[in-house]
Amino acid sequence: MQIHLLLEQISLFEKQLTQQIEKVMIELSNRQEHFLTTISGISDVTAAVILGEIGSINRFERPGQLVAFAGLDASVYQSGDFTGSNTKLSNRGSPYLRRAIWQAAFVASYHDPALSLFYQKMRDRGKAHGTAVGAIACKLTHIIFAILRDGQPYQPRLKETENN
Repeated sequence: MQIHLLLEQISLFEKQLTQQIEKVMIELSNRQEHFLTTISGISDVTAAVILGEIGSINRFERPGQLVAFAGLDASVYQSGDFTGSNTKLSNRGSPYLRRAIWQAAFVASYHDPALSLFYQKMRDRGKAHGTAVGAIACKLTHIIFAILRDGQPYQPRLKETENN
């Protein structure tokens, strides 16, 4: 009985600690003026993780560098003259940033008008769900780069997405 009560206490402490940590993360995130939460799929906690992992956006000159930092770029498989066509994510870089962007991309692929249209077009072309979400994650990383660089809120652009 005592062990059962102690386990319940530990569980309660873990929940309270998690809530306190999330509260502090949101407060720290909100001290910075960012517009990441204007993207469907990015909550306050996810924005705090992204900001914490990226640091200053001035470290990156191009969005492709941020994609590589997150490990969302394609790995190259080649030997001599052979270059493989089955590429996977490189998984180099920050696993926390990659996970946060991947989760945001998963939600955005269903709820953001422009990104869900892009996701559906990829699925219509026969791409697997994971491949389509990976493409959304890469596109979302470009959007995050632009938002942090320009300091402007996200506005979906359906016409540009339709041409891709």
